[in-house]
Amino acid sequence: MQREQKEKGWEGYDQKESLERLQKWLSQVKNRFPHLDFQEYEHKAHRWLERRSDVTDEHLLTHLVLSALERVTGEEPDWTYVAATFYLCMLYAKVIKHRGLAMDPNQPVKYPQHALYRLIHDLSEEGLYAPEMLTAYSKAEMEELAAMIDFDKDKLFTYIGIKTLADRYLLRNYDDQIMEFPQERWMIIAMYLMMGEDRHQRLKLVKEAYWALSNLYMTVATPTLSNAGKAKGQLSSCFIDTVEDSLRSIYDSNTDAATLSKNGGGLGIYLGKIRSRGSNIRRFKGKSLGVLPWMKQLNNTAVSVDQLGQRQGAIAVYLDVWHIDIFDFLDAKLNNGDERFRTHDLFTGCSIPDLFMEQVQKRGDWYLFDPHEVRQVMGWSLEDFYDEKPGRGSFREKYAACVNEPRLSKEKVPAIEVFKRILKSQLETGTPYMFYRDAANRLNPNKHAGMIYASNLCTEIMQNMSPTVVEEETTRDGKIIITKNPGDFVACNLSSINLARAVTDDVLERLIPIQVRMLDNVIDLNNIEVPQAQLTNRKYRAIGLGTFGWHHLLAMKGIRWESEEAVQYADQLYEQINYLTIKASLTLAKEKGAYQLFQGSDWQTGRYFELRGYTDGSWRNLLKDVQRYGLRNGYLLAVAPNSSTSIIAGSTAGIDPIFKREYVEEKKNYKIPVTAPDLSAETAWYYKSAYHIDQEWSIRQNAARARHIDQGISFNLYVRHDIKAKTLLHLHLAAWSSGLKSTYYVRSTAVEVEGCDSCEA
Repeated sequence: MQREQKEKGWEGYDQKESLERLQKWLSQVKNRFPHLDFQEYEHKAHRWLERRSDVTDEHLLTHLVLSALERVTGEEPDWTYVAATFYLCMLYAKVIKHRGLAMDPNQPVKYPQHALYRLIHDLSEEGLYAPEMLTAYSKAEMEELAAMIDFDKDKLFTYIGIKTLADRYLLRNYDDQIMEFPQERWMIIAMYLMMGEDRHQRLKLVKEAYWALSNLYMTVATPTLSNAGKAKGQLSSCFIDTVEDSLRSIYDSNTDAATLSKNGGGLGIYLGKIRSRGSNIRRFKGKSLGVLPWMKQLNNTAVSVDQLGQRQGAIAVYLDVWHIDIFDFLDAKLNNGDERFRTHDLFTGCSIPDLFMEQVQKRGDWYLFDPHEVRQVMGWSLEDFYDEKPGRGSFREKYAACVNEPRLSKEKVPAIEVFKRILKSQLETGTPYMFYRDAANRLNPNKHAGMIYASNLCTEIMQNMSPTVVEEETTRDGKIIITKNPGDFVACNLSSINLARAVTDDVLERLIPIQVRMLDNVIDLNNIEVPQAQLTNRKYRAIGLGTFGWHHLLAMKGIRWESEEAVQYADQLYEQINYLTIKASLTLAKEKGAYQLFQGSDWQTGRYFELRGYTDGSWRNLLKDVQRYGLRNGYLLAVAPNSSTSIIAGSTAGIDPIFKREYVEEKKNYKIPVTAPDLSAETAWYYKSAYHIDQEWSIRQNAARARHIDQGISFNLYVRHDIKAKTLLHLHLAAWSSGLKSTYYVRSTAVEVEGCDSCEA
C-alpha cells in the first residue's frame, strides 16, 4: 500500500527511483525542444541528485524549474517553456492531490470524463462556485464539455505566464490550495459567460468560447478571469463616477468607491463640479477648502479597502484645467511639500479643452474659475459644454462669457505656467493623465444622451457620465425616505485580442463574434453592488473590446516600429477589427435587441460612419444593416493596458513597445528572467526598446488606430530621464493635434538609458 501511494502521490523516493523519474521527464522535454542543448542541464540535475538520498517529486521538479530559468537568455528564450513544463507537472500533482483525483501526475494527463462535473458540484457545495452553474448545465452536458478540455494547450504558456495564472487567478479553497487546472479555468469562464444563452446553441457557444480562451487568442479582463464562475466577486474591470457639489454626494461617492474597490474594481472619479478652495458655503464667504480634503479621503479609501486581498485599491481623480484648485491638484502626488496636501496613492488626470492647448501653443493667458460661483452667477456649469467642432463651439463661447463677466472672480495665469506644472508632475510621478475632452465628446457615439467629463483609471474608457442626485424627505408617519436619481455611473467590461496569435493564425473573423457575445453576457451576469452602475451598465450595454501584443505582432511580421508601414498597418488592422466588432454587435441586436438609447445615436443617424470616413461598399452595407436592426452595445472598442493578461498570454502589453528584450521580473520571493516573445535572430532587430523609440512614431501609429476606436486607448509616452521640458511639451502638443483623446502615463527612466540593442545588433 505504501509503495502504491508513492507511485500515485507526492512522496519521497530513493536515489534510483528519482533518477528513473528524472530520465523519463527529461526524455519527454528533450523531444519537445530538440534545438536546446540539455547536456549541462542534465548533468547538473544528476549532480544535484547525487547529494540527496530521499527526494520528493516536488523537490526534483522545483530544481528542474529553477535550473531551466537560469538558462533563459535572448539566445535561448525557449528555456522558459522547459521551466513551464516542469512547473505544470507540480501544479497538476497538487490539484490532483487536493481533489483526490484518480490520475497519475507523472503520466501524460488524461482528463477524466466525470472530473468537470465533480469539480463544479463539490465546489458549489462548498460555496466556492456560483450554484447557478450546477443548475444551468446537466451532468451529461458537463461530461460533453469535459471531453473538449485539452491539456496540450498548457504548452502555450511561458513560465511567467502559467505562474501568474496560478498565483493570482486559479480558484483556491479555504485552505489556500489550488483546486483548478488551468484548462478548467478557461472552461469555467466559457460555461459561466454562456450560462444564459438559448439551450439549443449554448454548448456550441461554450465550446467556441473555450477555443478562443484555451488557444490564447484572447483574454478576459482581470476581474472576469478571476471571478467568473465563482460565488463572489463582480466581473467589470473599472468604473467612473461623477461627484456632485454636495456633502452627501461626496460621501456617497466615497462609499461607492470602497464598495467597488473591495470587489476588484478600479475607479475614475471626476471632481470638476466640486467648489474650489475659498469658495462660499451657504453664503459664508471663503469657507470651502476645495477638492484636496476630498482627495485625501479617497486616498485613505484606496489604501484601506484593498482589491480582494490582492492589492490596494486603485483610484484616479480628474479635474478640469480651468478649475481654481488646479495647481494644488497637480502638486498632490509630488514627493516634497506640505504632506497635508499630498495624496500619493491616487492617480491624477487633467480634463483639457482644445482652447487651453491653443493658449499653451500661442503662450496666451488662461483663466481659472470656481465652478460653484459659475453656477451661481451664470446659471449654468462651464464643465457641461464642449466644442462641437475643432476651433469653435459651446465651450469656448461659455468660457469667453465667464472671462468677460465682471461679477465672477477669476484668476489669470499664463497657460504655459499651468502646463509647466503638468510636466513637473509627470516627470516626477508619471501623472497626470491627459484627457482631451473636446475630441472625446465630438466622437462620442451617444452624445445625444449625455457627455463625457473624464476617463477611467487607465484612460481607455470614455462613456456618458452624470452625477447621482440624492433627495431626502420625512413622511407624516415619521419615516425618512431617501431617493436617488441615478446618474450615468460608468462600468467597464473588457476583453482583449492577442494580436500576435490571432492575426498570425488568421482567426479574427471567427474570434470577434464569440468575444463580443462573451462581453455582452458579462453585462447580464454581473452583479454590481452599486445600483446606479448596474443600471448604467444595462442602459448602454457598453463593452470594451481591445487588443494587446502590437509590438509582438510587428516583430513577427518584420515591420519596424518607426516606419510608415507600421502606421499604415495600424490603420488597416484596426479598421478591420472595428468592422468585425460592429458586425458582431449588429448580429446580437438582431437576436436579442438593440441597446435602449440606440435611437438618435450616431450609430443610428450614420454620423459615426461619416466622421470616420467609412464610405466604401462594405461599410455602406453595414451602415444600412445597423440602421435597420440597431446595435446591441452602445460602446464597443477600448484598448486597455493589459499588463497582467498579456503576461499570461505570452505577449507584449497593450499597444506599447517593450522596455527591454531581456529583463528580470521581480516578485516578492523570487525573480523570473523574461525575454521578448518569440525572440530570435530574425525578430530581435524589431524589438527596439520603448526608450529608444522616437515617440512621434508612436503618436502617429496611435492616431491611425484611434480613428477606429469609439472609446479610447491606454497610450503611454516613454521618455528619457534627461528629456527637456520643451521636447515633452512638443510631444503633448503633437498628441493633441493628432486628435488623440487621451494619453496615459509619462514613463521616464530613473537612470541613464543603456545603448539601444536593436541599433547595436
